[in-house]
Amino acid sequence: MSEVAAKQSHPKGLWVLFGTEMWERFNFYGMRAILTLFMVNALMMKEADASLIYGGFLGLCYLTPMLGGFIADRFLGNRNCIMLGGLMMAAGQLLLFFSASVFGSNLSLANTLLWSALGIIIFGNGFFKPNISSMVGSLYPKQEKSKLDTAFTIFYMGINIGAFLGQFICPILGDVKDAGGLRDIHAFKWGFLAAALAMLIGTAVFYFLKNKYVVTPEGKEIGGLPSKNDAGDFEEGESQKAHFTMGSIFISLVVFAAVFFVFNYFTDGNNVVKSIIYPIIYASGVALAVLILLDKTLTKVETQRIWVIYIMSFFIIFFWAAFEQAGSSLTFIADNQTDRSFFGWNMPPSMVQIFNGLFVVLLAFPFSILWDKLRAKNNEPLSTVKQSIGLLLIAVSYFIIAHNVKDLGNEGLLAIKWLILLYLIQTCAELCLSPIGLSLVGKLSPKRFASLAYGVFFISNAAGYALSGTLGSILPPTGDKYMAAQKENIDLRAILDETKDPEAAELFSLAKLNLAKVDKELAAENKIDINSKLENILKIKSEKELAQKNKTVFVNNFKATDTTFTVEELKIIKEKKIISAEYPEFAGNKIRTLYDFFMVFVVLCGIAAAILFALTPVIKKMMHGIR
Repeated sequence: MSEVAAKQSHPKGLWVLFGTEMWERFNFYGMRAILTLFMVNALMMKEADASLIYGGFLGLCYLTPMLGGFIADRFLGNRNCIMLGGLMMAAGQLLLFFSASVFGSNLSLANTLLWSALGIIIFGNGFFKPNISSMVGSLYPKQEKSKLDTAFTIFYMGINIGAFLGQFICPILGDVKDAGGLRDIHAFKWGFLAAALAMLIGTAVFYFLKNKYVVTPEGKEIGGLPSKNDAGDFEEGESQKAHFTMGSIFISLVVFAAVFFVFNYFTDGNNVVKSIIYPIIYASGVALAVLILLDKTLTKVETQRIWVIYIMSFFIIFFWAAFEQAGSSLTFIADNQTDRSFFGWNMPPSMVQIFNGLFVVLLAFPFSILWDKLRAKNNEPLSTVKQSIGLLLIAVSYFIIAHNVKDLGNEGLLAIKWLILLYLIQTCAELCLSPIGLSLVGKLSPKRFASLAYGVFFISNAAGYALSGTLGSILPPTGDKYMAAQKENIDLRAILDETKDPEAAELFSLAKLNLAKVDKELAAENKIDINSKLENILKIKSEKELAQKNKTVFVNNFKATDTTFTVEELKIIKEKKIISAEYPEFAGNKIRTLYDFFMVFVVLCGIAAAILFALTPVIKKMMHGIR
C-alpha cells in the first residue's frame, strides 16, 4: 500500500468496533422495536404509560454512560467496560425472554422480570456505549483528527446496519399477526431471544479481535487500564488528570438536588417515571456539566470548547425528543391507524421503523463523501449549521405527516408511504446531526475527559429520550380506540369532549380497553381492587388465545366476581373518580387529534433550529479553529 493510500485509509480497528457496535445495536434496536407493543398487548399497560416507561428506559440507558465513562477513565479501562456491558445486556434480554414466557400465567412475575431486565440493560449500556465511541476517537493520532467526521459516519453506518437487522428479525419473530389482524402475544419472547443472541455475538467479536486490531499505529493497545496511559497519549501542555476538589463535588451535588426538586415539583407525583426518573436524568446532566467546568486544570480555551459541547448537547435534546417517537407513538400509529400493505405484504407494525436503519445504510456513505468534498473545497458547514439543518428537517417531516392525518377521522388509515417518507427525511436529519455530534465531542474534549465528555453528550440524548416519553404520552386516541369503545356501545368521543356523563360500568369497560386512567392509589384507599380484576381479564384472554393456538378446549376457572364489580363498588368508582377518561394535554392545550400531536414537534424543532443557527457566529469563535 502506498504512503498516500495509507494516510487516506482507516485503521482496521475501526472495522472491529464497527462490527461490535453493529451486533450491539441489533440487540438494542431489535428489542426496542417490540418493547412497547409487548407492554401494551401482553402486560396490559396503557399506551401513555408504555411511552413514559419507554422514554425513561432510553433516558437511563444514556444517563449511565456517565458512570461507565467515569469507571473506564479511572479504574477498568474501555476494553473491560465494553466486555462487562455486553454481557449485562445479553443477560437483560434473556430476562425479557422469560418475562414474555410467563406473563399469561403470572402477570406479577412478568412485570418484575421486565423491570429487572430493563435495569440490567440500562447499566450494561452505560458500560458499553461511551467506551466504544471513545475508542473510535482514540484510533486516530492528532494529525489525523480531520478524518473523525468520516470515521464516525462509517461507525454510524455500522450502528444502523445492526438496527436494520434487529428491526427486521425481531419483529418477524416476535410481532406476529394472523390474516385477521389478531396478534399472537405469546410470540414476543422469540424476538427478545434473538436480541440476546446478537449481543453475545457482538461481545465475542470484540473479545477475539481487540488485541490484534484495536491498537495504535505503533501497536499499543487502545482502551486498556488507565494506569497504562503515558504522556504520549496527550496533547503538548495538556494536563493528564482531571482535578475535582471536594468543594466542586459538593457544589455539583447541590446543583443536582436543586434541579431534581424543581423538575419533581412540576411533574405528576403519582407517576414514578415522571416524578423520579425524569428529574434524575435532567438533574444529572446539569450537575455533571457543572462538575467538569469546576475542574481546576481547565484552560480558557478548553473551557470555551466544553461550553460548545454543552450548547450543542442542549439542542440535541429536541432532536431526540422528536426522533425517538419511532419506538412509541409512531409504532402505535403504525399498529392502529396505518395501512401497512407494502407491495402486497402486510408489514408488522413494529417493523415500520426499519426504514430509518435502511436509509442510514444507503445514505451514510453519500453523506460522508459530501462532507469530504465540501471540506476539500473549504466549504464544509460548521457543526452548528449541520445540526440546525437536522432539526429543521425533523420539523418538516412532522409537518408533512400532520397534514396527511388531518382528515383521517376514526376509520381512515394513513398510507404507509407517508411513514416511509417521514423516516427518509428524519434519516437525512440524523446524518446531519448525530454522527457530527459524536465527532465534535472527540475533537473538542480534552483527552483526560474523553469518556466523561461522551457521557455528557449521551446525557443530552438521555434528556431527549425522557422528553420523548413525555411527548409520546400525549398521543390522543387513534381511530381503533373509538371503534373498540363503540363495540361496547360507548361513545368515547362524547365522553372525552365532556358532552356525556359516563356510567361507572362504562368507565370500567374503558379501563379494560386501556382507554381510561386508573388512579391506583385512590383505588387502594377505597379498597377497590381494580388491578387484580384487570389481571384476571388478561389471564382469561391469554388462556383463550393459547388454547386456540394449541387447538385445545378453553376452560374458564374464574368466577364472575374475579372480573366484575358490585353495583356499590361501581358507585364508589364513579363518585371518587378512581377511573377517568380525558384527552391528553400539552402546555395547557388539549391534544384532540393526531394533527395536534404532530404539530407539537413541528413547533419545538422549528424554533430550536432557528435559535441554534442564529448562535453559529458565537459558537464558531468559542471553538478556536476546530470545525
